[in-house]
Amino acid sequence: MKKILLAAINAKYIHSNLAVYSLKAYADERLAGDCGGSAFAGVEIQIGEYTINQQPEAVMEDIYRRKPDLLCFSCYIWNIQMIRMLLPEIRKVLPETEIWLGGPEVSYDSVQMLAQFPQVRGIMKGEGEETFAALAARIAASERGEAADLEGIEGITCRNSRGQVEDHPWREPMDMDKIPFVYQDMTDFRHKIVYYESSRGCPFSCSYCLSSVDKRLRLRSLDLVKKEIRFFLDAGTQQVKFVDRTFNCRHDHALEIWKYIHEHDNGITNFHFEVSADLLNEEELSLIRSMRPGLIQLEIGVQSVNPDTIREIRRTMDLERLERAVQKVREGRNVHQHLDLIAGLPWEDLDSFGRSFDRVYAMRPDQLQLGFLKVLKGSRMEERKEAYGLLCRDTPPYEVLSTRWLSYGDILTLKGVEDMTETYYNSGQFKAALALLERREDSAFALYKKLADFYRGHGMGQVQHARAARYRILLDFVRETYPQDEEEMRERLIYDYYLRENAKNRPDFAGESLVDGQWARSFYEEEAREHRYLEGYEGADKNQLRRMTHLEYFSRKDVYVLFDYRNRDPLTNDGKGIRIAKGK
Repeated sequence: MKKILLAAINAKYIHSNLAVYSLKAYADERLAGDCGGSAFAGVEIQIGEYTINQQPEAVMEDIYRRKPDLLCFSCYIWNIQMIRMLLPEIRKVLPETEIWLGGPEVSYDSVQMLAQFPQVRGIMKGEGEETFAALAARIAASERGEAADLEGIEGITCRNSRGQVEDHPWREPMDMDKIPFVYQDMTDFRHKIVYYESSRGCPFSCSYCLSSVDKRLRLRSLDLVKKEIRFFLDAGTQQVKFVDRTFNCRHDHALEIWKYIHEHDNGITNFHFEVSADLLNEEELSLIRSMRPGLIQLEIGVQSVNPDTIREIRRTMDLERLERAVQKVREGRNVHQHLDLIAGLPWEDLDSFGRSFDRVYAMRPDQLQLGFLKVLKGSRMEERKEAYGLLCRDTPPYEVLSTRWLSYGDILTLKGVEDMTETYYNSGQFKAALALLERREDSAFALYKKLADFYRGHGMGQVQHARAARYRILLDFVRETYPQDEEEMRERLIYDYYLRENAKNRPDFAGESLVDGQWARSFYEEEAREHRYLEGYEGADKNQLRRMTHLEYFSRKDVYVLFDYRNRDPLTNDGKGIRIAKGK
C-alpha cells in the first residue's frame, strides 16, 4: 500500500486547512473512478495537521511514524519558515520519501525553491486539486507496475528523471462544482474554525493581493452551496468562515446565500463573510438588518481613504457609499463589522494614514484592524518595490519596513497605534472610558498615538498586562495627561470593568466600594419578591441574585447601577447596566 501524506502546518490549533481537505476529497473521488472503487489501487491519502506552535521535532516525529511514500506540504507565509527547517531533516530520516510543496508561498518562485532545496522533487503551482490528483494517479500507476513519469502534468515545476528542473505550464482554473464537499464528519472540527468557499478568483486588481492574479471569478452552484450550508446547520457548527475573496461581487449569488442562511437559521451557527461594503445594495442591506444578532459577521477592507493610494493600488472603492452601508448595518445592531486598514501602501505618509485611521474610526466598526503591508510573491506590489522605495523583511511574512513615504520610525509609531487600538478599542472593554478620551483629542489617531507614547515612555511597550492592569494604566495616563478628568475616568473604568465581568476581586484602581450595605440588602430583598429590574431570574432568592449580579454606586451621578450578566449583548458579550436611582 502506497501512502500519501498531505501536511498542513496551521497558525493556530483552532484553524483547519481547507486546501488539504479539498485536495484529498478530489483525489479520492478521481482515484475511485479510475480504479472502479477498488481501494484506489493500493493508494491511501492521509492528512496531517500541525501548528507553528509545536516543536519542529514533534512534527517531524509524526511524519516519520506515518512513513509516507509521497509527502506534500501546504505552504503559506505563516508556516514556510518551519517547513524550510523541516525539509533537510526529513530527507535524512526518510530518504526514500518523495517530497512536494504547494500553496501560494511557493507557486511564484518555484524554480528558485527547487534550486534552494534539493530534497524537494516538485512544486504544485496555483490551484491544486487536479494537479494533486494527477500526482496521486501517478503513484497508483507505479503501484500497479505501470509507467509513472511526470511528463505532461500541468501546474507543476519538477525535477525530471535526470535531475533537471522542468517548469510546466500553469493549469487552467477549474470548475468549482467538480470539487467534492470536504466535510462529512464534523467530529474532527468540533473545536476548530470551519472554512468554506463558494467562489474562487476575484474581479478586482488590488496590487497587494494574490487574488488579483486569477481574475477569472468562478462560482459554486447555488444548489450545492445551499445543500452544504444545510449540512453545517444540521451539525450545529459554531462558525463557518467563507473564504471567498469578495463574497458579494455577484449580487445574485450573495443574496441567495444570505436569504437561505436567514430562512434556515438554527440559532447557533455564525457565518463570516469578506465583503466590499460599497457594493451592498438596498435589498441586501435590508436583508442583513433583518437577521438574528450574531447570525453573520462582515469583514470589510477599506485599506486607505487616500484617493492617490487607492488609485495606485488599483483598488475600486466608492468610499462615501461604503460609509453609508457600514452605518446602515451598524444601526441594525445585529452584525459584527470588522474594518481593515493597511499601513505601508504607496502615497500614504504618516499624516495621510492618520486621516485614513480617523475616517474609518468614525464609522464605529466593532473592530478596526490596523494591518501592515505584506509584499507577497507574485503580486504587483512586489514588482513595484523599487518604484515605491519599498523595503520589507526578507523573511515571511515579508512585512513592510519603510517606503518613500514612511520611515522605519513611522512604521514603529504605527505599530504602537496598532497595539493601543487592539488593547483599548478592539477589546470592546473600554467604551465608556474611550468616549471621554475622544472628547479630549482632535482625532482618534492622535489619541492612540499619545497612548502608545505613554506606554513606551513608561517602559510598558513590550510587556503583557493583565486585564485589571490595563484599566489602571489608562487611569494613570489620564492622571498624567488630563488630571482634571481623573475621578470621572475612574468611575467610567469601574463601569466598563463590571459591564463585562462579575469579578469577585475588586480591582485596585476602583478603590473601596461605595455601595450602602443596608440599601443593597433592602434592594435585593425587594427584587427577589417583585423582579422589577431583572428578567429571567425568577425563582432566585436574594442571596442568589446578589451572587449572579453586581451592584455599584457612582457618586458623581448619584446613581446605582445593577449589572445583569444573564442578559448579555449577543454581539459584544457585555452585560446589561441598569440604572437605579438611589431613592428607589
